[in-house]
Amino acid sequence: MSEDPRDPRLNVDVAAPGVPGSDMLDPSVWKIAAVALFGSLLAQLDTTIVNVSLTNLAADLHASFATVQWIISAYLLALTLVLPLNGWLVDRIGAKTLYLWCFAGFTVSSALCAVAWSADSLIAFRGLQGISGGLLAPMAQMMIARAAGKQMARVAGYMALPVLMAPVFGPIIAGAILQYASWRWLFLVNLPVGALAICLAILFLPGGWDKVAPRKLDWLGLALLSPGLALFLYGSDKIGKTTGRIFLAAGIVMMTSFVWTARRKGGSALIDLRLFNGKVFSTAAVTQFLSNGVQLAGQMLVPAFLIQACGRTPGEMGWMLAPVGLGMLVTFPLMGKLTDRFGIRYVSAGGALLAFAATMPILYLAIHGFAMLVLMPALFFRGMGMSAVGLPSMTAAYTSVSQQDLPTATTSLNIVQRLGGPTLTTLCASFLAWRLEPHVAGHTVSTAYAWALLLLCGLHALTFLSAVRLPRRLDNGASHR
Repeated sequence: MSEDPRDPRLNVDVAAPGVPGSDMLDPSVWKIAAVALFGSLLAQLDTTIVNVSLTNLAADLHASFATVQWIISAYLLALTLVLPLNGWLVDRIGAKTLYLWCFAGFTVSSALCAVAWSADSLIAFRGLQGISGGLLAPMAQMMIARAAGKQMARVAGYMALPVLMAPVFGPIIAGAILQYASWRWLFLVNLPVGALAICLAILFLPGGWDKVAPRKLDWLGLALLSPGLALFLYGSDKIGKTTGRIFLAAGIVMMTSFVWTARRKGGSALIDLRLFNGKVFSTAAVTQFLSNGVQLAGQMLVPAFLIQACGRTPGEMGWMLAPVGLGMLVTFPLMGKLTDRFGIRYVSAGGALLAFAATMPILYLAIHGFAMLVLMPALFFRGMGMSAVGLPSMTAAYTSVSQQDLPTATTSLNIVQRLGGPTLTTLCASFLAWRLEPHVAGHTVSTAYAWALLLLCGLHALTFLSAVRLPRRLDNGASHR
């Protein structure tokens, strides 16, 4: 970190949040956090609304469901392709300018989606939306990290509440739009939100954030990493098919080649892998990889278990999973106070341990039979535990690097986090498919899910072991303990 307590690029007192015994934050921090909130909220809400509307889009656009699924896939693949450029773009044109361009691009591409005349045109416009939307979430993280410093967990905890509500209200908004208006309003709702966000960004983001330090783009690294990530994620989703396995293997080869070339290039690489030489940053990255992976793997396993092994309907399954979101909503606002009192390590590791303990009862249900009174509290505490792992470890990662390394650190951490989901989900899904293969129904199906849930518990245990290695405090000189 800079020795000057007032970083000239921020125009925000970065030392204030870390003053021992002080709970006060500069009001400008909350203004910056409000702008950052719009980035995460808009991207999350849009994704949720579109995901639950595919059936209606297929009918209205006279396309097959397999075709309209690319409305989601095109967005995700475009998002993955552009993510490695985050650090280079921030250095090249400045954080404030990039954020304004992201919001403007997302808003304009939303308008284009609204006027799409076919499934193919909508897929193409969603790809454009993914290019701009892919940088909104990591840019939001970087802005909060820059402004809040060691108080990131506190600020991000409050800012995460509206984002967590997106999966709850997204389906409601989508249902109302599809019932009373055209599907085009699924995208038109982004226009006023995007316009408001642009105005707030112009007013509240410090001008010092546009200080640039242009550097050459690592074209070889980009050619290896961006397509490699896209092939890996696409192949993970299609691993049951031969083409999916080929794409997955190709993605792994390309990402491995990127690591080899990036190590040779050092600071001139697209992503400076020397960041991972730091104990705190590397430990936090592994924790992020595992926590995101077990969360998404659980979101895949538990609903399938309730439907296939417990005989519940999709409607019943939907409200049965509500305690997970409620548990997360309870925990997030407390992140700042908990980390201030107990420290990064204890909160993150405690959350990982709670999530592990709360997953064990679900394994019990797979062995002994369904019981609502066991499932509901287990899911609630699992949500509480999972939400307590991510923010403290993310805070540790960002606080362990210098201000000038934040753009690259943000890119690196987001890539590692995004890889955790498909990697561990694919692992659990493949293991479940292998255990289910000789069985079709009854007790044998529950046994297969029991083995898969046991694997999930093992991954939760690994998350705990990683979180235990995080620093206890982030005070001066303590970030590497």
